[in-house]
Amino acid sequence: MRIVLAAAAGLAAMLLFLLGFSFYQAWAQEKTLYETADSALFAQLAQAADEMAAEISQKRVDDAQKAVEEAIARGLQTRLEKYSDELLLLVNPWNEVPENYVALLSTVEDGYLIDRRCADALMAMVNACREAGNLPVICSAYRTHEYQEELYQNKIKRLVAAGTAPWDAPQVAARSVAIPGTSEHQLGLAVDIIDENYVNLDQYQQYTNVQKWLMANCSDYGFILRYPNGSSDITGIIFEPWHYRYVGVSTAKAVEASGLTFEEYLQTLE
Repeated sequence: MRIVLAAAAGLAAMLLFLLGFSFYQAWAQEKTLYETADSALFAQLAQAADEMAAEISQKRVDDAQKAVEEAIARGLQTRLEKYSDELLLLVNPWNEVPENYVALLSTVEDGYLIDRRCADALMAMVNACREAGNLPVICSAYRTHEYQEELYQNKIKRLVAAGTAPWDAPQVAARSVAIPGTSEHQLGLAVDIIDENYVNLDQYQQYTNVQKWLMANCSDYGFILRYPNGSSDITGIIFEPWHYRYVGVSTAKAVEASGLTFEEYLQTLE
């Protein structure tokens, strides 16, 4: 009997062991599955986090690049507006050169200085005139305030020596030599060009081959004849068929098409 009970107890113990082992295996397998699932989930979350971080980082780079491009665009627009404003700057007996104006200059032939924005256009025009069989000569370009003062005072002296009353000479002189501070030459945007075959600065200069060519073609290079015949009451300066002013091609074409003086054309813009 004892043997039977012992055997039964052993069998029961064996059954309990096997049952417990089975439960353990099932639990371990389920635990492994959960751990595997958690690892996959964690990997997915980590990948998503990395992708989000990369997206944010790229957005910051894109935003920074966009900010740089916008700043450059604003700067270029400001420079373009300043460039256009200065090219259309009106200087005459009633409008002086601004005190803060600075001419940025380049050297052209014979050592003359001209605003660097129109230096290439000037030489292209002069060379084209020569290729057409003419003999243009630059005789004046940029002038300092001091040099303009010297020219003006010399003109007054010559007028007085020729019989003009001293009290009238300054006003008479200003009709052909601008009062210092009111000369376009001080902008660096004006140039005097004559014909090698006729070097006098008088009304007959208009009949030379050089002036005929320049008057017909100067707008193609951004220049206008600044003081046309019969416009002295508007410009304040006598007819000067040798004096050309750079205003840019589009404006030069518009002034030419309008038939107006520069003063009158600027009023239409207002």
